Amino acid sequence: MYTLYYSPGSASLAVHLALLETGAPHQLERLDMQMRQHKSPAYLALNPNGVVPTLLVEGKPVYECAALLLLLAERHPESALAPVPGSAERATYLQWMLHFANTLQPAFRAWFYPAEPAGEASTAAAQESARLRIESTWDRLDAHLAAAGPHVCGARYGVADMLAVMLMRWSRNMPRTALEWPHCRALAERVRARPAWKRLYEVEELTEWT
Repeated sequence: MYTLYYSPGSASLAVHLALLETGAPHQLERLDMQMRQHKSPAYLALNPNGVVPTLLVEGKPVYECAALLLLLAERHPESALAPVPGSAERATYLQWMLHFANTLQPAFRAWFYPAEPAGEASTAAAQESARLRIESTWDRLDAHLAAAGPHVCGARYGVADMLAVMLMRWSRNMPRTALEWPHCRALAERVRARPAWKRLYEVEELTEWT
């Protein structure tokens, strides 16, 4: 039994989706970010970064969204949510998982909270830089999906698609949403049509970007 600490629509979304896709038994602990429950001493003892997600794995806390997706795919090989080691698709899988985590997700952080990297006087410049980095990823991902899709790792759906579509969802209120790129849109539509995505929306009580 896993326990996922989450907040609706946040970086925990992809991990929640992976749990649903694997069918692994799990329970949810919802954190109210407005009430700063993610900064409480009890939660910081689990995740000193004070962010979601955190997943209890055999009673022990593990955090970082991409790491948890890698872990769940590894722990549930019967779900075939990642290319197996040694396969031709494995390098593509690792490259995109780390690109999403190390390049795209920090750019979104700078878009949503531009004062963090730049200070209050330079928020406009920081946000514009973040927008360009985000859109360059959609350019690259769209070209990749056109050449090697329909999923991030080729023919098979997996955790890389979950992470990609979670981040696409974050662009929904930007000047250019990820859905303006046709192959990105096609990937998002495939993921959003899955029963697990629909169940996630019910559980997290999400309504936007359906």
